[in-house]
Amino acid sequence: MDPLRFDGRVAVVTGAGRGLGREYATLLAARGARVVVNDLGTGIDGRGASPSPAQVVAEEIRAAGGEAVADGHDVAVTAGAQALVAAALEHWGRLDVLVNNAGVSILRPLGEISDEECRRVLDTHVGGTLHMLRAAWPHMAASGYGRIVNTCSDALFGDSGLSVYAAGKGAVLGLTTALAVEGAPLGIKVNAVVPVAGTRMSLEAVRDDEPMTAMLTSLFPARHVAPVVAVLAHESAPCTGELLHAAGRRTGRIFLAATEGVVWEEEPTPESVAAHFARIRSTEAFRTPRSVSDSMAFSLARLGVGGAQRLDLDLTTPASP
Repeated sequence: MDPLRFDGRVAVVTGAGRGLGREYATLLAARGARVVVNDLGTGIDGRGASPSPAQVVAEEIRAAGGEAVADGHDVAVTAGAQALVAAALEHWGRLDVLVNNAGVSILRPLGEISDEECRRVLDTHVGGTLHMLRAAWPHMAASGYGRIVNTCSDALFGDSGLSVYAAGKGAVLGLTTALAVEGAPLGIKVNAVVPVAGTRMSLEAVRDDEPMTAMLTSLFPARHVAPVVAVLAHESAPCTGELLHAAGRRTGRIFLAATEGVVWEEEPTPESVAAHFARIRSTEAFRTPRSVSDSMAFSLARLGVGGAQRLDLDLTTPASP
């Protein structure tokens, strides 16, 4: 197989001053991309700011013969995201790849996390991703090309102390699947990576667990995630609307699916639902709809109405008068 190259492409990587983002930026640059290295330089909890992390990575890329510029805008606000996209266009006149990686980590039980901490987490994970998508989208649509890689998390599976963080990542999942459908006719592919890596953020979460710290550090280096991101960011990306799980030397797929379920011959009652709950939950047979239209067609087919072909649904809200 020929090497996957990014010559002539311009990539923006948020949260690229350390950890995973640094690995993404340096790999894309090594493969020929011109990279805008964005990082606000905050602590893992989103406090503080420093231009140094982004500058250091950009300098490393240039020292290795690549092309990169540092950027310190805050993507958690609309103006910051717009300024970051403008910087890419100002330097190189185009934007081909967007990797939404910026994030913060505040992990507390729901009853203990403050309003301000909730806002910080959601502003970065949901707001930062959404602001960057909205800023980059018109330029990618105009050029008829775009590759977007968002960041989700194993937090989607749930665990103690992850409620707000998981809510943010759930929103990113929804953005990924919806925009994959919206972007298809525009030449834009939108996917997400679910990374497992020994980074500053993950190591802080397990700081009191020495065996877990050692395992994350040895088995899950951040560099193992970067090739997965590169494939999704490449012009030959083989999918859209999907989540790839990058956990050390293991790469897999995470997906939403619908079971075959139960079709009631009579009106369902609470008792009939409870009595057939095992069949409802059974994963022996399932589908992976690629859109709301596909999901509706599946339900109609199970009800014996129409075929399994995709429906053309227009779900957009009419413009305000």
